[in-house]
This record gives sequence, C-alpha cells and structure tokens, in this order.
Amino acid sequence: MTKIKICGLFRECDADYVNEAMPDFAGLVFYDKSRRNVTDQTAALLRERISPEIKTVGVFVNEPVEHIASLYKSGIISIIQLHGTENEEYISRLKQLTGAEIWKAYKVSYEDDLTAARQSSADKIVLDNGYGTGKRFNWSLLGRGMSNMILAGGLDSGSIKEAIARFHPWAVDLSSGVETGGFKDREKIILAVKAARDS
Repeated sequence: MTKIKICGLFRECDADYVNEAMPDFAGLVFYDKSRRNVTDQTAALLRERISPEIKTVGVFVNEPVEHIASLYKSGIISIIQLHGTENEEYISRLKQLTGAEIWKAYKVSYEDDLTAARQSSADKIVLDNGYGTGKRFNWSLLGRGMSNMILAGGLDSGSIKEAIARFHPWAVDLSSGVETGGFKDREKIILAVKAARDS
C-alpha cells in the first residue's frame, strides 16, 4: 500500500488534523525562507502533540549536519528529508552521524534529473516540481517508477488515485494540496489520506 506524508505542519491545529486523519508521516520544515518554517522549539511541541504512530520527517535545505543530527537524536524527527544541493559526501556524513533514514528530493524537469535521482545513495527519493510550487512536474518523464520513489508536487485528494495507479510510488507527499489560503485544511487532509488508503 502506498504511504502518505502530509508536509508543512506549523500550527498546533495542524497536528490535531493529522492525528484525526492518521497519515504515515508528518513533515516539519526547518528552512527560514519557507512560510511553513518551524523553530526547533515549535517542532518539539508539535512532536509531542502528534500521535506517536505518525513518524515526523524533518525537511532541510543545505542545513549543517550537526543541527540535523541534534534534532534526530532528540527524537523531534524520525526521518531526514533533504531539499537542497546536498551531495553524496553530505549524505554519507549525515548517515554516519545519525544512522537515520534519509530522503533526498530532486526537482524533475528533464530525464537527466531522474538519472541523478536513481543514482542517489539516499534511502528514498522524492520527485518534485520545485519545492513548494503546488504544481506537478511532467509525469510523462517518469516512464517506469522506482520502488523507493516518493511522488510530490501538485498532488491533492483528486489526483492521488491517478498517481498511485500509474506509478505505484512508495509514498505520496502533499503540502499545498491540503491547504486553503496557505493553511492546512482539516477536510482536505482527511480526504487525501482516505484517497491514498483506498487506492
């Protein structure tokens, strides 16, 4: 069964929404240029509020590995997701420091982007349109999917079933697709998780 991640939680009510819907993963963004950015303190509070059955994924952009390691070792995050220009050396160092599961995001514009993604040493590969644009990339580039693929970019409750039927991704990742006016929407989260579970 394809798993689902709801990303970009930053309010206490967001935690309540995911607790009701029960996705597999909840994403916390540690990037000060994102409107969904959370501080370490806010992230700790959200982790306490989110059901222990939901794994928290920390999303980072070229962050010092020591900071990521401290969040992981403190239990605030369970999985590390990289969205910057982190290279193989960076991933290797982070694995040595934490032993954590690491996801690496790739912006898909051309077939060469998929080649780079397939060669990554990360545990899972996130294929996205451009990190928070809310639009899907050209799915025709995918051809065959990958067993470790997490599909992101422009997904909502209406397009999840198509995505799962066509590509059988390991997981789908939603953020703006479950928002209204820039804030997480309870009903949209519930519908999205149901769509993933029913596919």
